Amino acid sequence: MHGDELYGVALEQFIPERGALVKALRAEKRRDDAAAVAALRKPSVAAWAVNQLVRSQPSGVQELYAAGDALRDAQARLLAGTGDGRALRAANERERAAVDALVQAARGLLSSDGHELSPAVVERVADTLHAAALDEAAREQVREGRLARELRHVGLGLGESADPFAVAPPAPRQPAAKPAAGKAKAKAKAPGPAAVSAPARRAAPVAKPSAEARRAAREQAKRERGERELRERERAEARKAARIAEAAAKRRVERAGHALKAAEERRERAAKALEQADDALVAAQAEVDEAAAAHEQARAELDAA
Repeated sequence: MHGDELYGVALEQFIPERGALVKALRAEKRRDDAAAVAALRKPSVAAWAVNQLVRSQPSGVQELYAAGDALRDAQARLLAGTGDGRALRAANERERAAVDALVQAARGLLSSDGHELSPAVVERVADTLHAAALDEAAREQVREGRLARELRHVGLGLGESADPFAVAPPAPRQPAAKPAAGKAKAKAKAPGPAAVSAPARRAAPVAKPSAEARRAAREQAKRERGERELRERERAEARKAARIAEAAAKRRVERAGHALKAAEERRERAAKALEQADDALVAAQAEVDEAAAAHEQARAELDAA
């Protein structure tokens, strides 16, 4: 058995199997490998369930990845102005269906293994699957099948609402007003510009659009302006959400880095302490052997006296 296989055993067997593997590696003088295996963390119940899904439900996990890719593509298209809410809703429903199917499979795994199916555990499984669908880094961790803790996606959340970014459809074009037949006929019979004198041209009234046409043009311009403002607000909200998510992710990375450094320091101290303990054990065993030999010699001399 190696480190990866530990995450496939029954949850209650993780620590005994880890201890046996560490012992075997130390017996083979592979101290570095033994230290690495000893540092492996026992998974939480939710993380263990996801690890088993990766091993037992390959087709369902692949559908989860494909649904996540489709949802991310639909989100990107909507932000770029080339997509629509219908496509995003369809992609969102597909991703949710993939997560739900795997959650149902996880319920069976958990109940058959004797673990409590609390709503919190089921929710953590769903959160981890959702993160694997939408985030490449999370997907890589899940794909390895050796999660120690559950994951959670931090993103724009465009696919969360029932009607995301419901953009109003463009207003129908108003039909252009047709000129009256009489006016068109008069226009056809009117003399060309060369036949009209300069004073007549100056005195001729300029044709103005009707009140109805002006009102329709104003309404059309107002609708178009409203649509532009709506798209700008949506993009501004998306950018704001992205900045907030990026800042939160950066803080998480920093905290994780500090925690990793502290854990590595603790592991180094533990490894040093273990080495010292091994040396002390060897010395103690040698002292016991020497004392036993001296005792045997003393008994022999006593018997010979």
